[in-house]
Amino acid sequence: MSIAVLCPMGLEARAVARGAPETSIIRTGIGPGAARRAAARLGSLTHDGFAVAGFAGGLDPELPPGCLVVASEVRTADGELARDCPGAGILAGALRREGLDVRLGPVVSAPGLITGGRRRALAATGALAVDMESAWLMAVAGERPMMVVRAVIDTPARELWRPIATASGFIRARRALTRAGAALARWGDAVAPRELVLAAPRASCAGVERAIEAVERALQRYGPPVYMRKQIVHNRHVVAELESRGAICVEELDDVPDGATLVFSAHGVSPAVREEAARRGMTVIDATCPLVSKVHAEARRFARDGYTIVLVGHEGHEEIEGTAGEVPGQVHIVADEREVDGLAVGDPDRVAYLTQTTLAVDETSRVVARLRERFPGIVGPASDDICYATQNRQDAIKALAADCEKVIVIGSRNSSNSNRLVEVAIRHGADARLIDDEGQLDPEWLGRCPRVGVTAGASVPERIVQRVLAALSALGPTSVSELELTREAMTFAPPRELRDVPAGGGR
Repeated sequence: MSIAVLCPMGLEARAVARGAPETSIIRTGIGPGAARRAAARLGSLTHDGFAVAGFAGGLDPELPPGCLVVASEVRTADGELARDCPGAGILAGALRREGLDVRLGPVVSAPGLITGGRRRALAATGALAVDMESAWLMAVAGERPMMVVRAVIDTPARELWRPIATASGFIRARRALTRAGAALARWGDAVAPRELVLAAPRASCAGVERAIEAVERALQRYGPPVYMRKQIVHNRHVVAELESRGAICVEELDDVPDGATLVFSAHGVSPAVREEAARRGMTVIDATCPLVSKVHAEARRFARDGYTIVLVGHEGHEEIEGTAGEVPGQVHIVADEREVDGLAVGDPDRVAYLTQTTLAVDETSRVVARLRERFPGIVGPASDDICYATQNRQDAIKALAADCEKVIVIGSRNSSNSNRLVEVAIRHGADARLIDDEGQLDPEWLGRCPRVGVTAGASVPERIVQRVLAALSALGPTSVSELELTREAMTFAPPRELRDVPAGGGR
């Protein structure tokens, strides 16, 4: 039956209906009393899910008229929680893709108009908007999905009791509700029972955990600011959380003051960067993943023995830059088999190869095979450079892709290993998408697919995975199972400069 959208006023209902003409729109009446009566009257509805849509007063002075607030939770003015909305990020993302100004946060329901000091008091609780119905309409849904989206019609500086001042706000809010209708309809089309199949292993690897912990321990020991050269790991949530605690992400050492505390990222750096940091008196903590350091050591060994090195990987990636910088002038970077065919080396009998640690295993094997065809005497590392975590996650997603029509890969766009997971899933028959978090999950793509696979790249904290699962679970009855191929027990000791600092760091 899809969803029903509950609108207190006829104006609101007509605005939403213009954007969602095939969706069930129900007018409920204005104020708490009407909302309670509507909840009792509508309790027998058999829709799969519900949404409340209408106007609201902005509590945060930064919210402009026409801004849409999607409720992460709904509570009454006396602080009583009416409902958590864990799937709100999915709807907020869908609205943003409509080009709308959207904020995600608490919505408060009050028994009457809120003005002046009462508005400021509610804003101090962290709530973004106030209405007079949502909390009492929550009962309609029961255990079924329920969302709340409210268009800001007045603000602390332009309150509703000043009609002329709020006329333009009304027009903007009405237009926003109309455009929100289309996104609500698409969200409703994804409300359905489904099974979520989790890949195991997934999410953070030992090298990522070590790098994050290095920044946390450095903040404990030295205090902020602690500078991170490049993103400490390729995940925007991790970087943002560390920055909120006093870490500063910079692209190059030019942006770091002399004598500052500096952490090298998990992807490693070249000797030239190390030398500059030392020359400028910086306190350096090296968070390079030990498996990347292994590749650096192999590059130095091959160069010392007179080999030309072919480095398989993506030019411009920090890991490739760091490895190539270990032996400048002796490295050729290739990304695929075609680039192998164009290689020209001084002595074809003295060629060695190394690989980026986060590549797709199958594709890398083909590149190495082509290298062996061109240079029969080529030598390689004693053990595979592609890290255990990359290998394990790719093996797991192959099994997941064989079992699920659609696969969600959680990871940031600049994460090599996360992008490879998407490619592997697609090659093995799944429709796979990369998302940073639940806000990037497109309900139109998800549809009513009954069985969805979920995994995460090696730079992603497990807590982000759990956020996505909670959001998906808010789209209807959900069961969760795990497809486990292996268990990981690998750990790496923190950088020696920080081993006496307690772990934890506020995570």
